[in-house]
Amino acid sequence: MTQPETARSEAVGPGTLLVNLTQPSPIPLAAEFRCGPGELLALVGPSGSGKTTLLRSIAGLYRPSGGSIRCGDELWYEAGGQCWSPQRRRVGMVFQDYALFPHLDARANIATALGHLPRDQRHQRAMSWLEMVHLEDFAHRYPHQLSGGQRQRVALARALAREPRVLLLDEPFSAVDQVTRRRLQRELALLRERLNIPIVMVTHDLNEASALADRICVLHGGRSLQQGAPSEIFRRPVSAEVARLIDRPNVFTATLVHGADGPRLAWGDWQLEVTEGLEGYAEGSRLAWYVPESDIILQRADRSSQHQDENQHEDENQHQDENRVRARIEQLVVLGGVSTITLALDHEHQTMRFDMATHTVRRSQLLRGQVVEVSLLATGIHIMGEASQDAIPPEEI
Repeated sequence: MTQPETARSEAVGPGTLLVNLTQPSPIPLAAEFRCGPGELLALVGPSGSGKTTLLRSIAGLYRPSGGSIRCGDELWYEAGGQCWSPQRRRVGMVFQDYALFPHLDARANIATALGHLPRDQRHQRAMSWLEMVHLEDFAHRYPHQLSGGQRQRVALARALAREPRVLLLDEPFSAVDQVTRRRLQRELALLRERLNIPIVMVTHDLNEASALADRICVLHGGRSLQQGAPSEIFRRPVSAEVARLIDRPNVFTATLVHGADGPRLAWGDWQLEVTEGLEGYAEGSRLAWYVPESDIILQRADRSSQHQDENQHEDENQHQDENRVRARIEQLVVLGGVSTITLALDHEHQTMRFDMATHTVRRSQLLRGQVVEVSLLATGIHIMGEASQDAIPPEEI
């Protein structure tokens, strides 16, 4: 069974940021994560889950009542003991609202972070950082004369000008338009190739986290629930709570039964085959399980219609009759080139949801109210453990 990755789960190399913070109030914390040099770790979770508080703790701007923060062989903070100042930690931080000095031009804003250099070298070094973020022609413009994207690039250059041991990004792209956001994301991805420090980013955008991060840490109520590569998080959430927090539907419960063909999940009238994850559970156990959208194949009586692409892998085609269940199309919402299909099942109060190419929906003549069949690939069904009440209602997210 998949377990959450913790900050101690792997050997830690030089320069790795290790965070293990706890406190009961006023902001509850029970968070543990790590980020190695050259890695980008995304902290995701709903508002109020402690993400910004954790960044401020790393930067030395907030002191929790329990835990520790280490960077490589340096102990930055230990509850009841050592606490390095923000200046000594030398952390670069980029804020959502830029936090530029309005009375200074772009070059002078960056120069404020170069106090470790002789005064006569600061402006020249500031110009080098402006060149790195492609703003050398805007050196003498003030923040109000720059666009949102340009201001954020100045803020990033200022954070890096400190030659930080760790870079912290607090919703860095949320205040700009979608086109600018994508451009800044590309620039950050390219800039990362030149950095060999831990980068911790707070974001509410799961697509952004998936695209930019090497690993994701899911937080809720100040607790770190799961940490791992984006592909692992999105395909193997450790609990129904994590699945809801990362907006993954298709979480259900079923009963473990043993038959002539081995263990199965009894789910309504069907007994579902599962490739792995049923070991160690007793007969009759109520188990929570999840199936990714990519492992659901929608079919009709007269034809089959792979919901993602008609050119799916051959091995998936060979197994598309396994775990075949009947359902009714409850909703069919067209959003441009992608349609969202919601299925209702007679035995299940939870619906099943996935996206499908709109051209495939139209070609297959799918309609609301239509009875269809879906095949749930046994290799994709993920067992999350014994069912509990840990799932949180969507309105909390």
